[in-house]
Amino acid sequence: MTATTFDPASSVSLTASAQKYFASKLVKQPEKLIRLSTKASGCTGFAYVLDIVDVPSAEDTVLAFDGVTLAVDSQSIAMLSGTEIDLVREGVNEVVKFNNPNVVAECGCGESFSVS
Repeated sequence: MTATTFDPASSVSLTASAQKYFASKLVKQPEKLIRLSTKASGCTGFAYVLDIVDVPSAEDTVLAFDGVTLAVDSQSIAMLSGTEIDLVREGVNEVVKFNNPNVVAECGCGESFSVS
């Protein structure tokens, strides 16, 4: 499988806290990577999907960060372009947040989104 690789600044980025979080999830499985995709879901159209996988899909865009490899689904890359993935504390919980400039609407619970 051959995946496309390019500069992370032109696509999806990770904040330092998100990078540290994902690296901690992969510490015991360094050969694995994080895969970001979307799926049709919810009341507004799409939901983000994060998986730990062995290899990227053939058409994925692969982004390298310090200690973390992120594969982005080719069919989702346009709607994810410019997205910053962050890890934020909400009360006693830590939550992965997607700061996506392409989102035009989100459902009330925050589980799904739509793009223009």
